[in-house]
Amino acid sequence: MIKSMTAFARKDQQLNDITISWEIRSVNHRYLDVSLSLPESLSAIENKLKGQVRNILGRGKIDAKLSLNSQKSEGEDEILINKDKVKALLSARHMLESISKKPVLLSGIDILSWPGVLDKPKEKTKSYEDDVVSLLNEALQDLVATREDEGARLLAMLESRCEQISTLVKAVRERRVDVIATLRDKILKRLADIDVTADPNRLEQEMVFQANRLDVDEELDRLDAHIEEIKDVLKRDEPVGRRLDFLMQELHREANTLSSKSNDAETTRAAVELKVLTEQMREQVMNVE
Repeated sequence: MIKSMTAFARKDQQLNDITISWEIRSVNHRYLDVSLSLPESLSAIENKLKGQVRNILGRGKIDAKLSLNSQKSEGEDEILINKDKVKALLSARHMLESISKKPVLLSGIDILSWPGVLDKPKEKTKSYEDDVVSLLNEALQDLVATREDEGARLLAMLESRCEQISTLVKAVRERRVDVIATLRDKILKRLADIDVTADPNRLEQEMVFQANRLDVDEELDRLDAHIEEIKDVLKRDEPVGRRLDFLMQELHREANTLSSKSNDAETTRAAVELKVLTEQMREQVMNVE
């Protein structure tokens, strides 16, 4: 089954005094592009997590954000002071006073505000690494399920358009017999209007030339072949978006050629409808993985 590249998933897990949360957003992209937003303390396993995403997803722009939210109350927040930094700061003040021969005022707030004086409590993230990896896998599975649900809707739409195109191709093929007959009658009528007796052999040669010039059997055959290939590609259990995009270009090319050779209002309308259906498919194919 084909998969859409547009999806969203979120997974949360409560562990003692911390909540682990993964949010993953996926949109269409030519290749697989993975961006992770992680707490600094877990940056060491970024490549491992990216590899985990690449093992499951084949294509799309992936933005995944990991949050670690502490459940401690405000009164439990720990304030750590870098004593060495404070000693160095006081030493510098004494040295400045010695040089300037003037007292240098330095309040407690000034000291606490100095960069590096306050140390953040070290997060106990090492023990959560396995849980982070496991929860990411669950979030990715939810993302894949969402992609598959959307892919099922895309599949129904693409199959419907394929059937409509096949019906149009069949109608144009049947119509070509009347087009050639109408062309023959038109040439004979013109000859009769100018009261000229044409050489039968020369007339047949001209009819063959005109018929060959307007012949679209090859284009119709290729349209049928492309539709059959699209149906086959839609059944594959692998990323097929790029292949489908190429086939959309081929359908559009054949519809253009059919329009230029039509010489018939009904065939021209069918060619325009082919372009409309192909464009509708192409817009949806852009979201297929």
